[in-house]
Amino acid sequence: QVQLVESGGGLVQAGGSLRLSCAASGIDFSIYDMAWYRQAPGKQRELVADITRSGSTNYADSVKGRFTISRDNAKNTVYLQMNSLKPEDTAVYSCNGRRRWYNYWGQGTQVTVSS
Repeated sequence: QVQLVESGGGLVQAGGSLRLSCAASGIDFSIYDMAWYRQAPGKQRELVADITRSGSTNYADSVKGRFTISRDNAKNTVYLQMNSLKPEDTAVYSCNGRRRWYNYWGQGTQVTVSS
């Protein structure tokens, strides 16, 4: 049974920081490409950042220089360090793991940034 469990969301003031974690189980984590997506109310889900199994990273323009994605294969966990948060970063953040035709999602964690 595959599970992706996010944690670390919450309420923070603008300019603050949060670190999201996504713990995976039931998959060979090290061979999966991992990603963080977010969806704000009334908006489509968007890719925030991804990291390949080899460690290459990619970021949405809106978060470049503020967010950092990383992974710890020994802990089967992917992280999203979010700094200099803005009210427009408010959304449900979801973890995604994919390899070939396999595609798994976590349940999401709420991030709310107050102005």
